[in-house]
Amino acid sequence: MGAKIAIVGAGPSGCYTAQALLKRAPDLEIDIIDAQPVPYGLVRYGVAADHQGTKGVARQFARLFTRQNARFHGNLRLGHHITLPDLRRAYDVVVLATGLAGDRALGIPGDGLPGVIGSGALTRALYEHPDAAALPSLGAHPVIIGTGNVAIDVLRLLAKTPDELHGSDLGPAPTDWLAAQEIRQITVVGRSRASAARFSPVMIKELAELSRVDLRLRFPDDAEALNTAVAATSGPLPVDFRFESRPVALEQVDGALRLTVETPAGPEQISASSVISAIGFVCDGALDRAALLQEADAAPPGNLYTAGWFRTGSVGAIPQCRDEAQALAVEILDRITPDVTKPGRAIFAAHKSIVDFDHWQRLDALELSSAPGNRCRQKITCREELLNPATHEDA
Repeated sequence: MGAKIAIVGAGPSGCYTAQALLKRAPDLEIDIIDAQPVPYGLVRYGVAADHQGTKGVARQFARLFTRQNARFHGNLRLGHHITLPDLRRAYDVVVLATGLAGDRALGIPGDGLPGVIGSGALTRALYEHPDAAALPSLGAHPVIIGTGNVAIDVLRLLAKTPDELHGSDLGPAPTDWLAAQEIRQITVVGRSRASAARFSPVMIKELAELSRVDLRLRFPDDAEALNTAVAATSGPLPVDFRFESRPVALEQVDGALRLTVETPAGPEQISASSVISAIGFVCDGALDRAALLQEADAAPPGNLYTAGWFRTGSVGAIPQCRDEAQALAVEILDRITPDVTKPGRAIFAAHKSIVDFDHWQRLDALELSSAPGNRCRQKITCREELLNPATHEDA
């Protein structure tokens, strides 16, 4: 076919879409662009540092660039280096798979107070995203709002001992930060009943295996995995799960945060040193998501498609991205009409700061070779060093 396709976003959705397309049409020219100098998006900067099995999907994605007809163009920011209309003029199809980088606000009075932190902002800092803000102080009693897998990832990392982080890719600075928090209690607040919480049962099983935790339930029900985990733990760190608790307000009282929740027993208040909001993600404003979704869904279709969280919202894990990519590939190939006059990747020639997959392979080798004995890799965190590996080699 030889059609030219640009995919914006080198995370799981973008890579799975390229994989599904090339499996059905190996002669496609696919260019995957990303604002970061490194590929894999959420796999590198969103999957928990201690979930290396999940991160292993990156080895599968690497074959796109080493064995198949896909090219990586990193350090190319849509809306800054190149515009969406530029891409649409240059390619037969453009797929937006940029994900959702913004934290959904709690939407209650006081949600902008100091000490209220989005889980996305926190995990980007923990996993050493080059654009992340500094890690905040959490204090002795952080409260996590949300009961999805992201909330449980944050809880697990905060509750682990240094030895329980062995084999992860958590860097020296985040490791030192965790040790300095001196957390004495963690509370997790969720609106739903325990049996309706969105976390995976295997995530709760992992919590039960941690040496420090003592899991406790407020408003328990027949959630088997959670009840089993509660019975199995008796460590020195209390972890209170408060289900059927709807946050209604936050205020600052005597230097601490006070969260008011509505429960089956009436209003209750929880004192917190910090509040971590883990209730989902939204578009960060770089693209007009609503308008683009409407255009992508228009009939008759144009050459614009959306994928992953950008398309569906922040629901589903990496396996769901794969399944959705299969359906999207069929849809694209049923409709695509190649235009030999489209320039495709030739429009990138003027952008000298773009990095390719060979560049990533060099970075990857450096990170793996510099890992200390209790870590699987040591990430290069500075954008300048990511763009110029020699500066890291000389350090």
